[in-house]
Amino acid sequence: MEANRIDCSNAEWSGKVIDGPTNPMVTPLLTDLYQFTMCYAYWKAGKHNERAVFDLFFRKNPFGGEYTIFAGLEECIKFIANFKFTEEEISFIRSSLPPACEDGFYDYLRGVDCSDVEVYAISEGTVVFPKAPLMRVEGPVAVVQLLETPFVNLVNYASLVATNAARHRFVAGKSKILLEFGLRRAQGPDGGIGASKYCYIGGFDATSNVAAGRLFGIPLRGTHSHAFISSFMSPDEIIDKSLQSSDGSRTCEDFVSLVQAWLNKIQWSRSFRGVFGETNQSELAAFTSYALAFPSKFLALVDTYDVMKSGIPNFCAVALALIDLGYKAVGIRLDSGDLAYLSCEARKFFCTIENEFGVSDFGKMNITASNDLNEETLDALNKQGHEVDAFGIGTNLVTCYAQAALGCVFKLVEINNQPRIKLSEDVSKVSIPCKKRCYRLFGREGYPLVDIMTGENEPPPKGWMVAERILCRHPFNESKRAYVVPQHVEELLKCYWSGSSGKPREELPPLKSIRDRCMKQLEQMRPDHMRRLNPTPYKVSVSAKLYDFIHFLWLNEAPVGELQ
Repeated sequence: MEANRIDCSNAEWSGKVIDGPTNPMVTPLLTDLYQFTMCYAYWKAGKHNERAVFDLFFRKNPFGGEYTIFAGLEECIKFIANFKFTEEEISFIRSSLPPACEDGFYDYLRGVDCSDVEVYAISEGTVVFPKAPLMRVEGPVAVVQLLETPFVNLVNYASLVATNAARHRFVAGKSKILLEFGLRRAQGPDGGIGASKYCYIGGFDATSNVAAGRLFGIPLRGTHSHAFISSFMSPDEIIDKSLQSSDGSRTCEDFVSLVQAWLNKIQWSRSFRGVFGETNQSELAAFTSYALAFPSKFLALVDTYDVMKSGIPNFCAVALALIDLGYKAVGIRLDSGDLAYLSCEARKFFCTIENEFGVSDFGKMNITASNDLNEETLDALNKQGHEVDAFGIGTNLVTCYAQAALGCVFKLVEINNQPRIKLSEDVSKVSIPCKKRCYRLFGREGYPLVDIMTGENEPPPKGWMVAERILCRHPFNESKRAYVVPQHVEELLKCYWSGSSGKPREELPPLKSIRDRCMKQLEQMRPDHMRRLNPTPYKVSVSAKLYDFIHFLWLNEAPVGELQ
């Protein structure tokens, strides 16, 4: 980390120093070259200190859905809190720009920080929608221009993968445990670390990523792979066979023999006689060895050889031996095959063990499934019926295989108190000008009805106590409009970085609080906005005054054609 890059008071938050970004590569040089060429041109023209306002937003929800989870704000704040060029960085910028660039520009860069920048943002973990600004960044135009690329980079993937995680959580249901197993397939170390953090925000319960566990306090999960199972040849390889009981009152000197005795009991019991033959002894050796190492955390991967004829019986023998010594096995993991069928068969086997041997709760043994899972797989399993308690999801989750990018943009909306607009033949790419405030309007049932953007100086919408009738208009389609009488109004944009202005600002919440916010937000949404198939679009609108102003500015800025 490079939290000491800046020596000004900006790096302090409520008296505490703000650490630098999680990835130390996130420095002022993590930007596109044209940001520096524009910065020089601003400086050369004497415009570099003009006060500008930029909006960071996206135009379309990902994955064919109708909602997005906003994430990445904390990393943006850490970045600007420590924004300062080193001499080495300035030397590199000098070598990258044309030799004709004046020395005074590099002296200017030496003094650049974010003390004159203000950031207003929607709280991280909030459900958000297209067109409305996720962040409003105000400050000297040259400085804010330098923030564009890193801000978009820090928000794009974070919001995309958090949304992907939330969609998996929605399909799996609240009762299932979701485990993020994507590190080995992620796009590099940064993709792996970021995925673990933002999947946790989006509703996953734990990760296999040890580094992410240390950095963010995310719970860790993991046991063993097929390599561990196949590395054993027979139970004779186990040297230390003793295992102390859970309460420490006694020691079983030959746990291997105890396991074998239980396997024989199962095999010749009334319920299982003739159901399976001799199981794979190397697998049994691996299970036994792992149980000796982790008697209170025993979870076995049961599909290395044959799930029902070897893996499950071997697991049950070891689990029953552990019960004799006061331990309770965790369960099994299925990593291949027909997961719906195998999970149901495994559950039947466990319930039969419980009834046959009178072992309380053995039928409730945890069943974890992995094997290239995605949203569609989870949905299919739900329709087929299954007995899986936890899902380990990797590749399709962390790589966002269904959609490569969110498509955030960063647009100038005001400079020197003059609203600016970007026009396009594609109406969806026309920007919404001026410094804005954003509100979420809630209906009688507690669901959000519509988000509305207003001009900064417009009075805020009022809630149910006033019963104000608010005209909400589509920004560009004059026929799409509706009156709303909100029961509750929530302002969305809050100050998260006030520079040296002295304005009050929001604290950066801990990761668990961001996750809790995300879960609460998702529960507040109307079900038809959340469904996978043909979800109802959520309405994002502008006030009547802002609508009129957008179209006035549009006509003013668009050139008038001439017919010859």
